[in-house]
Amino acid sequence: MTEPEALLETPLAALNRELGGRMVPFAGYAMPVQYPAGIMAEHLHCRAQAGLFDVSHMGQAELIGEGAAAALEQLTPADVQGLKPGRQRYGLLLNEAGGIVDDFMFANMGDRLFLVVNASRKQIDLPLIESVLPRGVTLRPLPDRALIALQGPAVATLIPTTMSFMGIMEMEIAGIPVIASRSGYTGEDGLEISVAAEQAEALARALLAMPGVMPVGLGARDSLRLEAGLCLYGNDLDETTSPVEANLTWSMGKRRRMAWDFRGADVVRDHLDHGVKRLRVGLRPEGRQPARGHTPIQQGGAVVGEVTSGGFGPSIGAPVAMGYVARDAAADGTALDLIVRDKPLPARVAPMPFHPHRYAR
Repeated sequence: MTEPEALLETPLAALNRELGGRMVPFAGYAMPVQYPAGIMAEHLHCRAQAGLFDVSHMGQAELIGEGAAAALEQLTPADVQGLKPGRQRYGLLLNEAGGIVDDFMFANMGDRLFLVVNASRKQIDLPLIESVLPRGVTLRPLPDRALIALQGPAVATLIPTTMSFMGIMEMEIAGIPVIASRSGYTGEDGLEISVAAEQAEALARALLAMPGVMPVGLGARDSLRLEAGLCLYGNDLDETTSPVEANLTWSMGKRRRMAWDFRGADVVRDHLDHGVKRLRVGLRPEGRQPARGHTPIQQGGAVVGEVTSGGFGPSIGAPVAMGYVARDAAADGTALDLIVRDKPLPARVAPMPFHPHRYAR
């Protein structure tokens, strides 16, 4: 019998426990799934005021050197070279078959690119990126930095900034130097804050001392992003899913669609030109019973898809889900059955987001 691998801890692990966080394994880390207030209260508080999330398990890195943006474009259909200094963008890393290796954020910091990748994929992403770099371009992982997300409508008042949505800048918060971007993964206005690991706890305590700020765990982070219609890698995206199937073609740059010079381009172009067999859609089950991931989706007794994320949406007081269905069953309003505990749960295809985005554009 092999010994279970020890879980990693973030720089905020001690504070998370002090705050009463219930720690669970996630992507190889011990992470707080909720605090004493509970998932429902944390979710609603973030929508109404401000929630603080420890997302330090995410991977952070820098790409430095002339030609860094062009090198990264070999792996993604996003327009990296066209991104202006002080701006951040969402992108997809693809494999040769057009499948999504990871979704990630990249930012133009003027003298370098700043990258944030998913915790569960950083051991795959970083060697992949390094494999395409020319001489003179360096990938520098940043394991000595923490990441804190502060999300909610109160954030703009608590930490005023001139940045609009997806802006990024180096600044100070509570006297601590940080890299802050006006972004997040809850559908709310807010900031994602990269900070040196040794100063993470001091920064988190300073933020928690601000009026209306509550710690929020992974449980509410998941229900918030689901209401916002945002994908979770490993649930809604994987290496067998193309950007077209995932309805993420908006992340592909116009210039890139003209050149088709990225990994997996032939497959993605074929999907755009000829359509795909399945599409990611939103689902609204009837009643209050949620349908979880891997729930089969049927139409007229035939399986037409599978739920990839599902749960109860506290902000709308009803269950919500997303999943992949056959293209013929993907139109808004289509009646489907979700097979929960061997019983059909009526549902309809519904537009996303389920809760409106409130980004500061």
